[in-house]
Amino acid sequence: MLAALSLPALAAAAGTDPAPEIQRPVGQPQALGAVHTLRQIPEACARLEGQFTGQAAQPYKFAVVRTSPSCQPRARFVDAAKAQPSLAAGWTFNDLIRVPNAACPSQQAVVRVWRKPANVAPPKLDGQGQARLYLADEKAKAAAKQLAAVPMFAAVMAVEGKSCGG
Repeated sequence: MLAALSLPALAAAAGTDPAPEIQRPVGQPQALGAVHTLRQIPEACARLEGQFTGQAAQPYKFAVVRTSPSCQPRARFVDAAKAQPSLAAGWTFNDLIRVPNAACPSQQAVVRVWRKPANVAPPKLDGQGQARLYLADEKAKAAAKQLAAVPMFAAVMAVEGKSCGG
């Protein structure tokens, strides 16, 4: 699940962002070298982390980190370059996170989080009023590629503003 994602092509296309589901102010300025959590996504067992590097070639490191090896995800975190999230493709613009660089106020990391919902319904109740999943039935569904859709998340990171030397 560790992935350093910087997708300038997707970020450039995101210049006209729709209103995100989550409204948040600009984050606190972060010092060079300080690893900081941008956001946690508990349903995907993931945490978004970032770090300003001070290097012109890669001014900001961005990673998706698994929160716990024992966490059972109810959603998947996918590579935004492959998923190509957009409103037209059924994705929802979930969050816009802006983090200024403390050493260079004209520069900020911008992370756009997209969410693709899935119509996940609980299993039907049996004669005893219990919702049950049977292993043989689920294996048959998996073999037939008929498993229920799982919600997905994707994140696009870009560094915006002017660099300060470096």
